Amino acid sequence: MIVRLGLFVAICSAVAFPAAAETYFVKTQKDYFTAEKQLKAGDTIVLADGVWKDFEIKFSGAGTKKKPITLRPQSVGKVILSGESNLRIGGKYMVVAGLVFKNGYSPTGEVISFRRSKKDLASHSRVTNVVIDHFSKPDRYESDYWVGLYGKHNRFDHNHLVGKTNKGVTFAVRLDSTQSQENYHRIDHNYFGPRPVLGSNGGETLRIGTSKYSMFNSHTTVENNYFDRCDGEVEIISSKAGNNIFRGNVFFESSGTLTLRHGDGNLVENSVFLGNGKDHTGGIRVINRNQTVRNNYMEGLRGTGFASALTVMNGVPNSPVNRYVQVDNAIVENNTVVDSGRITFNAGADTERSAAPVNSRFKNNLLGGTGAGTFVKIQDDISGIAFANNILTKGKIEKPVAGISETDIALERAANGLLYPEGSNAGASRDLKPITRDQVGVKWYPKPSAGERFGTGKTISVAPGEDSLTDAFAAAADGDSLILSTGDYLVNKVLPLDRVISIQGPKDSIARISFARPSLIEIKQGGSLRLTNLTIDGDMAPDSVGNAVIRTTIFPIQSNFLIDFDGVNVTNLDVNRSFHVITLGKSSFADRVSIKNSNFSNISGSILQAAAETEDYGQYNAEYIEISGSNFKDIGGEVFNIYRGGRDESTFGPHFSLTDSNFMNVGRSKNNISSASMVLHGVQYSDIRDNNFLDAAPIKVVHTVGRPQTRISGNMAQNMREPILEELNYEGAHRATLSGNKFEGAAKP
Repeated sequence: MIVRLGLFVAICSAVAFPAAAETYFVKTQKDYFTAEKQLKAGDTIVLADGVWKDFEIKFSGAGTKKKPITLRPQSVGKVILSGESNLRIGGKYMVVAGLVFKNGYSPTGEVISFRRSKKDLASHSRVTNVVIDHFSKPDRYESDYWVGLYGKHNRFDHNHLVGKTNKGVTFAVRLDSTQSQENYHRIDHNYFGPRPVLGSNGGETLRIGTSKYSMFNSHTTVENNYFDRCDGEVEIISSKAGNNIFRGNVFFESSGTLTLRHGDGNLVENSVFLGNGKDHTGGIRVINRNQTVRNNYMEGLRGTGFASALTVMNGVPNSPVNRYVQVDNAIVENNTVVDSGRITFNAGADTERSAAPVNSRFKNNLLGGTGAGTFVKIQDDISGIAFANNILTKGKIEKPVAGISETDIALERAANGLLYPEGSNAGASRDLKPITRDQVGVKWYPKPSAGERFGTGKTISVAPGEDSLTDAFAAAADGDSLILSTGDYLVNKVLPLDRVISIQGPKDSIARISFARPSLIEIKQGGSLRLTNLTIDGDMAPDSVGNAVIRTTIFPIQSNFLIDFDGVNVTNLDVNRSFHVITLGKSSFADRVSIKNSNFSNISGSILQAAAETEDYGQYNAEYIEISGSNFKDIGGEVFNIYRGGRDESTFGPHFSLTDSNFMNVGRSKNNISSASMVLHGVQYSDIRDNNFLDAAPIKVVHTVGRPQTRISGNMAQNMREPILEELNYEGAHRATLSGNKFEGAAKP
């Protein structure tokens, strides 16, 4: 039933009065659509508090500047759109406020769209104080936008977007029609919360335009937003249109950069980038013509190459719109870069990207590196850049540059929390005031905190016995720790892991886990696992195809997960020819797989199979793989198999680290198709250092794209061939660095 709550209704036979604004209080979807058809300027629809499941809202009308049409909840934050729900806005002067999207996903390509149809686009409309919380499609590689901004003169402000895990831009400004170009949108005071690593292209947080429409101007203003741990891919913001303004935004511990990818005449100013030493945190990347970057502050950034604190790229001569237009007339001035890893000029220089910047200037910038390695990197001709009055306080410059003076000058932290040089006006202005998390987003909805996932719940003691661990596991809540005593534990069914769980055994005695199913643990949505001081014995497992101690479910997993081993012994996985320890399946992604101080023996398969994404789309299964202080004996397959194919350059990983570990008789099974002890295909960062090998198949490293960094050093090997090194998309010698290794003899098959 629709309840009309008009302010007044006057009917007079003698005098005609204008109709009064109506407020429609609706409790059902049917009532909503009835009310929506009747809307006129000044009207309001109020949704009753509660969960509205599978609700596809269409909201269109003809409001006016003084009398907009409004959609809001009965109580702020008490209307939840769940299941397969979305919102499509058309018409003019429409306002949506106070809704929450969670526990579901959009059945279409957008959660919120500023168009009801291709012909009914929103204009002069506003979305404010709305929450989209983990409203992701179940398959991480099925693409959508959370917000699609069309039309003209629309505003998106004080909203909260957090936790997008599937492919597709979080927020897209579309210029795919004349009605959406020269749009003058405003995007301000929003909280863009953590976006985890996607492990594929398509993880931008904000994109304006596309390469196809990059010759058009957007005139979109993006100001005073907070980007908190937005790690989806190398581009946090991708500007692909002209004449946009990016002003007063804060980027906190976000891996990637604000990238002026396509389009000319953009402005980036008064923004703050705080990396706090996190990997791949970057600043601003400059491409194209007439770009201005001024009065920005960068501190604690660790990105290099395309993700440097400041990057000025080389272009492609006569570039097509989808490649790299030469930098021309760029102005980079009065910026501060301190305690950061890299500034790069002529980034991406190669036989295709051979057009160096021209008619540009770089002046009055304050520059300071970390003191380790090259800070100012110059990869091609910089004669087209006029350098003046720049101060380098710390860090190495690749070669002297007139206009960059190395000066030992003290920095002091001001009341705004930023560093400034004593007695100098170089760098960002002293009146810069970074916006805080509390000043953006929705005040009535909590922002996610950072911290340890494991050990946040209660501890549960588990006695030895048959199915005692099964029962305790089923009863455990998110963050709980199961503490095992000395003795034997038999598990008769696969343990479904949809929570963060730790299983810990005693330090000075043995808690042995045996399992009677093809797997011990299956990771599902929401699961992460830490194992400490345990022995896992596969002697009782059946002979089944796909055996693995830990495997991911066959269904897509939205959330990224962690797997940690510390002091774990795994043995007797030999019931068939390919019994693995960890298998990561398709549409699954581990933020980290960590193995330390652990022992593995008598295993027919692999320790880690992270090679399910083989379609060469640039997708992969794990961001960080870290192994240290561990022993591997009698392992039939590749000990580690990690795959990232394709030629996409939009991601940072995988990262692989192997140190201080021992290998004996590994990778030599006749069933090992690769004939390698480990396969690192497309891994971007590899560090294999100070390990010992005896009777081992060779290491195989395949470089695919980008500028992969592989270091193999200080390893001692007997009866093992030197590494097999391949380059797929690079002409010249392999780029791996080998030093201090000793390989003696060739392992027999």
